[in-house]
Amino acid sequence: MKPIPYGRQNIEQDDIDAVVKTLAADFLTQGPKVKEFEDKFAEYVGAKYAVAVNNATSGLHLAVLALGLKEGERVITTPITFAASANCVKYAGGEVWFADIDPKTYLLDINSVKKLIESKPKGFFKGIIPVDFAGLPVNLEEFKSLADEHNLWIIEDACHAPGGYFVDPKGLKQMCGNGNYADIGVFSFHPVKHIACGEGGMITTNSELLYKKLCSLRTHGITKENMTENHGGWYYEMQELGFNYRLTDIQSALGITQLAKNKEGVVRRNQISDTYKKAFVRKIKFQMLPENTYNAHHLFVIEVENRKGLYDYLRMHQIFAQIHYIPVHTLPYYREIGYNKASLENAENYYSKCISLPMYPSLTDEEQEFVIGKVLGFVVKDK
Repeated sequence: MKPIPYGRQNIEQDDIDAVVKTLAADFLTQGPKVKEFEDKFAEYVGAKYAVAVNNATSGLHLAVLALGLKEGERVITTPITFAASANCVKYAGGEVWFADIDPKTYLLDINSVKKLIESKPKGFFKGIIPVDFAGLPVNLEEFKSLADEHNLWIIEDACHAPGGYFVDPKGLKQMCGNGNYADIGVFSFHPVKHIACGEGGMITTNSELLYKKLCSLRTHGITKENMTENHGGWYYEMQELGFNYRLTDIQSALGITQLAKNKEGVVRRNQISDTYKKAFVRKIKFQMLPENTYNAHHLFVIEVENRKGLYDYLRMHQIFAQIHYIPVHTLPYYREIGYNKASLENAENYYSKCISLPMYPSLTDEEQEFVIGKVLGFVVKDK
């Protein structure tokens, strides 16, 4: 059996052809493919606007800036996420506050968030960054109600979840990143994600004001619109301090073909999930799927008592499972600035047991059965 990673890109001939065609075209960056990708992505998730960026970390950074986060202001997020979900707040000079997770879904627990908010004076917090962890959508309708009550903005970190959704009480499908219950959504196009561009990200919103702000910040704060002066066709103005966070046409061409296959890819990911669940039910704990929710399944996470033993055993058999994630508040940087005493028992308990099994559309049935056999063989023997 060849090595089986926890995730991998699936590049096919149409992806290669699209990139080669763009390489032979007039624009390698700042050309028409970027706008085409943005428009198609916005349509896919149901948002009015999309802004392509060089990676999702940049997208999160621009999101907090566009929403006006200032030095010293406080934002709540989950400890079970990649560090960028928290780091973006620090980039803007803000303070990160962590709330605990739901031990069944592994998502940011709204009751923990509510308790944290209500423990502080009105206006103490400025925003919330929930994460659609492993591809499971956060019920943002509930978070939106809480945020509105306390005048908070919401950034949906949907990096794991293009194609995921929850159904609201009116029976409407709410796609991750559609902007109906969050001010901004952010997606990732890292190779192990659903849509692989090498690197890349997308920001979505329904606010024209935020869209224009994001576009400006993405390109150095430079614009040719609403200028105070105009000396000719070459003239532009830098009206604010921005960044070079642009995505290239080469990556956008790849993103367009990858996006076209994502619906089918998410179906396959759910087939793989169903097979895992049937094999593990009543034997191994896995992420719960709430009613009226469709998991996009970037990851398939299980919990076992001897996590290190299983991790090593799988690697011995060329199965390269991974751990998602070390709780952000326990990382050295965050410990050193005062987070070492955070009481986040559910997150820490989850981390002591979690392991992500192979999950990607090109995983074969034979490979998955091999993985299942090794996992069950170890867990049963370990007991």
